[in-house]
This record gives sequence, structure tokens and C-alpha cells, in this order.
Amino acid sequence: MEELIGTSSEQPADLIKDTNQQDFPKDVMEASMSQPVLVDFWAPWCGPCKQMMPALESAVLAAKGAVKLVKINIDENQMLASQLRVQSVPTVYAFFQGQPVDGFNGALPPSEIKKFIDTLVQKTGGEKKDPVADALEQATLAREAKDFMSAMSIYSQILEHFPDNEPAMVGMLECQLSSDMTEEAQALFDELPEDLRTKPEFSAIIAKLELAAQSLDNEEVLELRQKIELDQADNQARFDLSLALQASGNHEEAADHLLYIIKNDRSWNDDAARQQLLQFFEAWGITDPMTIKARNRLSSLLFC
Repeated sequence: MEELIGTSSEQPADLIKDTNQQDFPKDVMEASMSQPVLVDFWAPWCGPCKQMMPALESAVLAAKGAVKLVKINIDENQMLASQLRVQSVPTVYAFFQGQPVDGFNGALPPSEIKKFIDTLVQKTGGEKKDPVADALEQATLAREAKDFMSAMSIYSQILEHFPDNEPAMVGMLECQLSSDMTEEAQALFDELPEDLRTKPEFSAIIAKLELAAQSLDNEEVLELRQKIELDQADNQARFDLSLALQASGNHEEAADHLLYIIKNDRSWNDDAARQQLLQFFEAWGITDPMTIKARNRLSSLLFC
């Protein structure tokens, strides 16, 4: 493990933290005198906030200590958000030497977050070595190459030494789910402390676990398809088929069936189709091409 992450004078826990109005001067103003500090204004009810936060944390860790991240819940710190003129969430400000020097509004994809941080680091000076961040970056590259076993091996080594490392825990769960290790992922998730499980970083994991539990075998899927062929208005069969298709990885057809219900019977089962589609979006991620495509189609149905 030492060969992989070695030792670090500044652990990830020091790079990423939650703060409030009282501690803002110390955690942001004072801390930014020596290096840039990103301040992420978010809210528990904000879906894009929850989707972007893991990518933002990973990008900060990948910067190897050159930048810190401070997270502020605007519902609990309304006066501070007002003072800094935060009008929507997510909003990210970059502070350096006690002053805001850059920022952005709305959820950005991981590539744009990395570009933003790279530019900020370049403007404000140098990089620090963080072996844990290096290991997380290696694991991310393995995941992108769909080498989930290698990625899980790296995450496992990180968690052995730093069991509270949230990016590693999220990455491990994502790899298990991508490898159809649903039972293992559920067991690992159930072992997490309650305060950790309710964090926004784990919202997509929860959605994926719930959806994975709804998978059906091939015979049941065939029966549902036959029901729909006999009765196109059988919304329950279409809804159940959508869940089964999503669990098997057929995201596009899963979305198609829910959009069909929304188009032809929006009020069916208290708007269940739209709510289920939103859960799909959370599980797939806001930058997933299928999420973008289906969300655009949903908007056309609802607002055109």
C-alpha cells in the first residue's frame, strides 16, 4: 500500500470539509491566504448539487493538494449565502488570498470541473503531491477503461488505510454495481454509518441499488412484452418492463416506455412514470448522454 499511496502530510480530510457561517473566516478566508479554496454552495433538495459533488471532490483530490474544497449548505447558512449573493445552486466560488477570484453557476461535467481547477491552480501557483489523490486518479482511469477489478483493488487499498475516504467508498460501490455485484454493494452500503449514507455523494448509489433490486429474469421480461403487445394501454406492464430494462442496462428503451406513459397518460398512478424517470436520471448521472437525451424529450412533452 505504501508503494501506491505512500504517506501524505495533508490527508484528504483536510482538503475537503463542510463549514458554516461561523467558521467561514477560518476555513475559507484564512485558508485561502496560502492556496486557493473552492466554496461549493449546495442544498439538500438540489439534484444537480448531489450529482456534481462527487465529481467536484474527485477533481479536488486529483489536484494533489493544490486546492481545497469547502462545502456550505445554504439552507443552514442563509445569511452567508445572501451576503455572497448566491442566487442559485450549485454555485462554486474560488477564493485566493481572502478574495473571490473566479466561480461558476450550475452543475458542470467532470471535464469542465477539471479544466476550471487546472486554470485556477495555474493562476495561483504550483501543485502539491498527494499520493492518495494519485491512487484515486489511477482508480478513475481503470474505471474509465472498464477494468473494474483493478479499480476495486486500488479502492480497497485506500480504504484499508483511510476507511473514511468518501471518494474511494463511492468508487468501490460504483465498481461493484457496474460488475453486477449488487449483493456485495448492498452489504457494503449497509455497513456505512447513517450520517455517511445520507450524504449527497451517495444519492446516486442509493438510486442504483433500489433499481438493481427491481431486476427480472428473461421469462418475466418476455411476459411483460407480450402484455404490452396485446394492450398498448397497459401502463403497469409498460412501467414494470421499464424497470427491468433499466436493471439490465437497456437505458434507452427503459426511458422510451416511461416517456410513452407520460405522453399518453401523464396522471397515471400519481405521475409515477415521470418520478421513476427522474430516479433513472439520478442513477445514470446528469452528464450521461442518455440522461441528456431523455431529459430533453421529457421537457418537450411537459412544456411544449
